[in-house]
This record gives sequence, C-alpha cells and structure tokens, in this order.
Amino acid sequence: MSEKKRQTEGELLNEVTSSEYKYGFTTDIESDTIPKGLSEEVVRIISAKKSEPEWMLEYRLNAYKAWLEMEEPDWANVSYNKPNYQDVIYYSAPKQKPVLDSLDDLDPEMKKTFDKLGISLEEQKRLANVAVDIVMDSVSVATSFKKTLAEKGIIFCSISDAIQNHPELVKKYLSSVVPVRDNFFSALNSAVFSDGSFCYIPKGVKCPMELSTYFRINEAGTGQFERTLLIADEGSQVSYLEGCTAPMRDENQLHAAVVELVAMNDADIK
Repeated sequence: MSEKKRQTEGELLNEVTSSEYKYGFTTDIESDTIPKGLSEEVVRIISAKKSEPEWMLEYRLNAYKAWLEMEEPDWANVSYNKPNYQDVIYYSAPKQKPVLDSLDDLDPEMKKTFDKLGISLEEQKRLANVAVDIVMDSVSVATSFKKTLAEKGIIFCSISDAIQNHPELVKKYLSSVVPVRDNFFSALNSAVFSDGSFCYIPKGVKCPMELSTYFRINEAGTGQFERTLLIADEGSQVSYLEGCTAPMRDENQLHAAVVELVAMNDADIK
C-alpha cells in the first residue's frame, strides 16, 4: 500500500470519527408500543398485530423455541456488555393509516425526519430511477413505485405485504439462505422480525430502477429486527441498497437483521 493511500485512508477515518453524528435526533410521533420482554406471548402478539396467517405464526413459534435452546456467541476480540433480551421492546410502530404505494399521506413529522436524513420524499416523487421502502422502528411506512415496477412483473413491497399477498414465494424462499437455526441471531430475528423489504424479479427481467430500503430506529429501548428477502429469477438483474440510522442514546439499542439474497442461474444482484 502506498504512503499516499495510507494517508488518504487515515484522513477519511479521522473525518468519520471526529465529525458530528448528524442523525442522532428523535422524531416526536405517537407509537403503538408493546411492553419490554420476549416470550411466546410476545411472539403471538407480533403476529396478531400483523394479522398473519397461521403458517407464519408457526414459523415464528418454532424459531422462538429454537432460540431458547441457543446461547449468544462470544465474538473474538470484541468486548461489550451483552444485551438483556428481556429489557428490549420487540414491537413499536408509528400510529398512522397504512400507506402501501404512496409517500403523499406519510405523517408530516416522518416526512421531516427523512428530509433531515437526506432522503427527500418530495425528491423521491420526482425521480424515476430509485424506488424506496421506508421502515420506521418495526413497520414499513411507505414504498414508492410499486405500481410502476409491477408493470414489469416486479414485486417490491414490505415483507409483511408479501406474507399476505405472495405467500407462495415467501414460503418457498424464507430461510432458504439463512436457516432459522443457523445462529442465535437468525433464530431471534425469525421469531420477532416485524418488517423489512421483499423483492422478486421475474425471469429475464432487468429492474428499470435502483431499489433501496431505509431503516430508522426512533423509539428508545426498541430493537429493530428487519428481514430482507430478495429473489432474482433466472437471467434477471437488480441493484439493491440498504441504509440504517438511529438516535444517539446513553443506552445501547439492539439491531439484529437478516438479509437473504436468492440469485438463480445467470441472475445478477448488485
């Protein structure tokens, strides 16, 4: 490595670590929040709040039972206070009417939040090359360009929407890349995930725009357990990006995500 490159990387590291964290604010919105703690009852509450079918509840309960049998891993060369999993909120959702395919009806405070984060929702409506799924705490609050993508047979929606409307795809591919029992955190996520993005690109289709998901943790004490499932059928192409921020708090917040990318023969996922 050249001296110039080392200096450049050092300058970049210094800039990142010494600059003010711009995303440490909170948003004053009313939320539907369940009490802290994890139990079979909590798993059932999450599933009920999302009006999930019986097969999804069984999936969650089996994952919860698997998690109870596991131990949190010890990471090499990492020192931290392990979370108290009974001191975490496993579901918190902004109180607003469901918005499945529009950014127009989003809560004004949430609009301001995403403007502060550099994700202008007004700009999103003007641009035609980026589709975004926005997840606040435990739920997806808006997904753009769903109808435009659907014209090409592309499904881009929250995973909650997919469970309701595309169960055959979810059943087939959920946990096909990261099995429930793969590790402690995959089992935890499988038991309590409340939202995330789902995408299916049909055979031979090139997605005409970039796809992205933005996760924002807002409520104090809330864990975020998003689940992403992206399926690129044979010969298809898609570009996907995720981002996440959270307020600065004195206590740690738990973020345990699972991302599954399924690429068929000659499919290209970037």
